[in-house]
Amino acid sequence: MKFSVGICVYNEEKNIKQILHSVFSQKLGGHVLSEVLVVASGCTDKTVPAVKKLQKKETKIKLIEQVKREGKASALNLFVKKAKNRNLILLSADTMLEKNTFMHLLDSLSQEQVGMSGARVIPINNKDTFIGYAVHLQWRLHHLLNLDEKKQPKIGEIVAFKKIFERIPPSSAVDEASIEPLIHNQSYAVVYNPSAIIYNKGPETILDFIKQRRRIYSGHTALKYRQNYRVSTYSGLKIMKVLIKNLELRPIYIVYTIGAIALEGFSRLLGTIDYFLKTKDHTVWEVSKTTKTSFSNLKVVKNYDN
Repeated sequence: MKFSVGICVYNEEKNIKQILHSVFSQKLGGHVLSEVLVVASGCTDKTVPAVKKLQKKETKIKLIEQVKREGKASALNLFVKKAKNRNLILLSADTMLEKNTFMHLLDSLSQEQVGMSGARVIPINNKDTFIGYAVHLQWRLHHLLNLDEKKQPKIGEIVAFKKIFERIPPSSAVDEASIEPLIHNQSYAVVYNPSAIIYNKGPETILDFIKQRRRIYSGHTALKYRQNYRVSTYSGLKIMKVLIKNLELRPIYIVYTIGAIALEGFSRLLGTIDYFLKTKDHTVWEVSKTTKTSFSNLKVVKNYDN
């Protein structure tokens, strides 16, 4: 089936060439890539000139510029509005794809009853540091919970979905999660495809970890109260059950796990306060600098758990 790709970027001059090369190098298994829309929001670096240069070589690239940075939700809504196909894939520039990631996502989406599909996220952080372990633990628990929660998985970082809605709430701080209720409410399924693999980099400092998790939990709380929808990871009880069943018993990892639980709890507390007391607006969020890296010379070691 034909599909459009959307890449929402803010100051991604280090990665934009790499991610576009990765997109056009995908094994599609018969699916047809029609266009790649790059939504550049208030970029102050050389992202826009880099995209314009690449457009000369690849005519499927279309650049959409937002003079002012208005948030990821605004950029996503522009992509949905401008995309010419019903089948869409949304991803970020600061990621690395396996060669068949698109094919797996689209194979799932091609099922009539499926409205959205998501991939497995593998972090590239060093697992032997405290924050690196916390990031790996977060995504490992996402993966394990998604295997159990087949009717309502929590997916993000890259999603494929059918264009069956006009927009997500413009103030949303959790763009992919805001798509989920729009799909479920139209009786379509959201599915998790662990064969589709994407790599990203999580925070490397405690402050960046808290900043990211605080924003996400505030966004999930907004989903609960504004759209009457809970993502599966919103339940701390569900996460703890999965954690206990799959606890890594190395002494240092037990210590790291306790620390990660404390950080997550504190972040959720801050996110709750942000939502109810309006102490912080996460619509246009501050970038966590330690999550940014260039993938151009990176070799990923595939030692992740099944």
